[in-house]
Amino acid sequence: MTDPKPLRLRVPEPGCRPGDVPDFSDFVVPKAGETRRPEVDAAPGEMRDMAFSIVRVLNRKGEAVGPWAGSLTPDELREGLKHMMTLRVFDERMTNAQRQGKTSFYMQHLGEEAVSCAFRMALEQGDMNFPTYRQAGLLIAGGYPLVDMMNQIYSNSADPLKGRQLPIMYSARDHGFFTISGNLGTQYIQAVGWAMASAIAGDTRIAAGWIGDGATAEGDFHSAMVFASTYNAPVILNIVNNQWAISTFQGMARGAAVTFAERGHGFGIPAIRVDGNDYLAVHAVARWAAERARSGHGPTLIEHVTYRAGGHSTSDDPAAYRSKNESAAWPLGDPIERLKTHLIALGEWSDERHTQATAEVSDRIRSAQREAEANGTLITGQHPSPRSMFDDVYETMPQHLVRQRQEGGY
Repeated sequence: MTDPKPLRLRVPEPGCRPGDVPDFSDFVVPKAGETRRPEVDAAPGEMRDMAFSIVRVLNRKGEAVGPWAGSLTPDELREGLKHMMTLRVFDERMTNAQRQGKTSFYMQHLGEEAVSCAFRMALEQGDMNFPTYRQAGLLIAGGYPLVDMMNQIYSNSADPLKGRQLPIMYSARDHGFFTISGNLGTQYIQAVGWAMASAIAGDTRIAAGWIGDGATAEGDFHSAMVFASTYNAPVILNIVNNQWAISTFQGMARGAAVTFAERGHGFGIPAIRVDGNDYLAVHAVARWAAERARSGHGPTLIEHVTYRAGGHSTSDDPAAYRSKNESAAWPLGDPIERLKTHLIALGEWSDERHTQATAEVSDRIRSAQREAEANGTLITGQHPSPRSMFDDVYETMPQHLVRQRQEGGY
């Protein structure tokens, strides 16, 4: 016998590194309109191909084509465009506020606005999202007050969460937005549990879980898939594949699989990939999955294929791990520009109206920022009292906490 060769591990490599020319040549982008639309009650085995294609509605000319088109009116499209514009300007203002020391931390959604904004419009009142830290569009599209979002970011005296959460980790139960957790993956199994509880109670509300591509490597992701599949839970399981998990490219978490969506196959869950920069496609797929869940056909796994154009957070410098020009080379474009082009092609929008709308959105956000900053920021004004740390923990505060509060002088 010859001596065995030393064992070796495969370490995935990104397509390019800082200084390289961005290369997405291996990223297959199907033509808009060519991906089929299964029936809502189709069996998982009948749609395995959906995990390897990408649902796209908008073509390069801005036309809506194919079987997934036609789910939105011009008024709804204009509303969706303004939601995305609001989120982008909100991000700009709050990122600048962080740089000015008015808050300690912020995470923007640049390039991913369509994912959460379009998805929210496919849900109904009472449905519950279990989000990560990059789905603020769910709140904006759901009508949550911008001032309250800013108060939370500033941790000021009007912060709805009384300074007890990291900035941008919102909580708004009445708006279908479950409290964000910094422990990645936990919200996935919670979404499935909430959906199971809704079914057990005979309710009509469904849940939506959210996770990033990197966090699919967490055990909670797989536990959620098992429970959703076993109990046919009325839940939509979203994977936002924005190509980067902080500084690690998506190939690390995906492993040898071709797509993240195909992971649903091992659990008997139907899986669909959607162009996350196509507002119409995201909305159509979300509404399809919501109808499936509400009709008793169980969970759907959706992989939103998008791109994180900015850094992971205000604490991150993406130039250290990816090419400077990679964002511009991303083949699925900018979600705001694509929807704008579609509306212009319909004769329902124009460059002049877009400029005016941008000014209106900017004025609205500046006004909200002035109101929020009047309540204080990280460096000015009043902050929540330490007394509030004892609130909202128990319905009736136990005596040992009453004593602790008194000992603390509160």
